[in-house]
Amino acid sequence: MAEQTGGDPLFESHDPIFNRKELLHVGHVPDEDRIVGRDDEIQSVAAEVGAITRGDPPNNVMIYGKTGTGKSLISRHVATRAQDAARGNDIDCGVLYVDCSEANTETRTTRQLALNLKEQTDYQQNIPLRGVGTMEYYQHIWGILEACFDAVVVILDEIDKLDNSNILMQLSRAREAQKTDAYIGVIGISNKVQYRETLDERIDSSFGHRELFFHPYDASQLREIMRNREDAFQPDVLEDGTIELCAALAAKKHGDARKAIEILKEAGELARRTGSETVSEDHIQQAQEVAEINRIEELTSGATVHAKLALYALASCIITGDRETYKTREVYERYVGICELVATDPITENGLYRQLKEQAFLGVIESEKTGGGRSQGSYLLHRLVTDPKHIVKAVRRDASLEDLPTDDRLRETGPSTGNRDVDLTSFS
Repeated sequence: MAEQTGGDPLFESHDPIFNRKELLHVGHVPDEDRIVGRDDEIQSVAAEVGAITRGDPPNNVMIYGKTGTGKSLISRHVATRAQDAARGNDIDCGVLYVDCSEANTETRTTRQLALNLKEQTDYQQNIPLRGVGTMEYYQHIWGILEACFDAVVVILDEIDKLDNSNILMQLSRAREAQKTDAYIGVIGISNKVQYRETLDERIDSSFGHRELFFHPYDASQLREIMRNREDAFQPDVLEDGTIELCAALAAKKHGDARKAIEILKEAGELARRTGSETVSEDHIQQAQEVAEINRIEELTSGATVHAKLALYALASCIITGDRETYKTREVYERYVGICELVATDPITENGLYRQLKEQAFLGVIESEKTGGGRSQGSYLLHRLVTDPKHIVKAVRRDASLEDLPTDDRLRETGPSTGNRDVDLTSFS
């Protein structure tokens, strides 16, 4: 029987699976010797914000890349090192981090910035949590910066989730507008390379940022990242081959280090729940399926219903068809039928093409341009990079789409060929 905590038989004092579970948490920023395969990216980000350590104005920078490529990790790592180096030069430098998927309005973002600044200083004024406008939060920000800081690095993670980008202009013009004498460097992070196209011309010009692109990790880098997390587990808990399998699955799907770590963590949780003394390859396989569905749901969480229906349409084609790739026209015909099923007006075929293009950037699908001969011309072929059942399960987690057929019910319709539609109305 496991040793008890405080005499209460409900709790164990010793976790049989995990040793340092914090190493597997998404927000954990590891020591420098645990950061793998991002030396060039570290140097690139440091080159943009490094001037702050010498008392000079830093550059603003936008970092693009798929989920799990180290964007947030490297940004926070470099910003913290810049803060330490600046303080070594008697420069009062702060680091502020905001997850814009949660603080998704200008008011929420400025409130969080003001509260974070207050936590780092002895600022005495009360900062209300509600009931005041955005400009009042800006006044607190300028006041704290003026009183306590020479410079600050502001990290806006998932910046594309903000409902408007006015904060970029406010931060980048703060000195020019004599709001504060402190230098402000902004690091924006986005999965969407098209984000710049959404910026107002004045804001884009004012922000004046550099752009960096982070590429996915390869299998060897993922293996090293996983090995650097082995001490999250108790000794001898990880069976031989589990690290290699975890890295191989993540590399094959999307090169996403965050999801590779999530798979490892979920596998440990599965082992603990089932009373296993070790984490096996079977646990990794089961955890991978859970993580993949979660990944799709995360990537599509901010997407429109039509983006989700486009993915569902492609998954439906693959499940009921005899091919892995389908033309935009074929996916569109299936999509129109699905829209009828959920009582939603369809967008145009060109609109669906744009939705699929966005999903290709996020790594949910792959799209390849090909030629169909003189009679057909060139066209795009789309395929999923994950099992179509994962797409179906992730899309159906949307409460408004939970009545869509499951993957099993789609398979019951039998195979289809060409662009022939399945009679989806039979599922209503």
